[in-house]
Amino acid sequence: MATKDKNIWLLLIFILAGIVIGSVIGELTRGISWLWWLSYGLDFGITDPLSLDLHILKLSFGLMVKINMASIIGIGISIWLYRKA
Repeated sequence: MATKDKNIWLLLIFILAGIVIGSVIGELTRGISWLWWLSYGLDFGITDPLSLDLHILKLSFGLMVKINMASIIGIGISIWLYRKA
C-alpha cells in the first residue's frame, strides 16, 4: 500500500508525464549549443523486429527505448512533485 494514502497509479502517471515532457525538451534543445547535454542519451531495444508469418497474417514485434538526460531529470522532478502533492 502506498504511503499517506497516495495512489500508485497517480505516481505512474506522474513518471510517464515526466518522461514525455523531458524527452520533448531534450529533442527541442538538440540544436542549442550550450544545452546539448540535455539531448545526450542512449537508444536500446530490439533493432531487428521479430516477424511471425502465418501465411494469412504477418506480425512484427519490436521495441525501442530512447532515454536522454532531460527525461531522467523529468522523472526526478515528477517524483518530487508527487511527494509534494
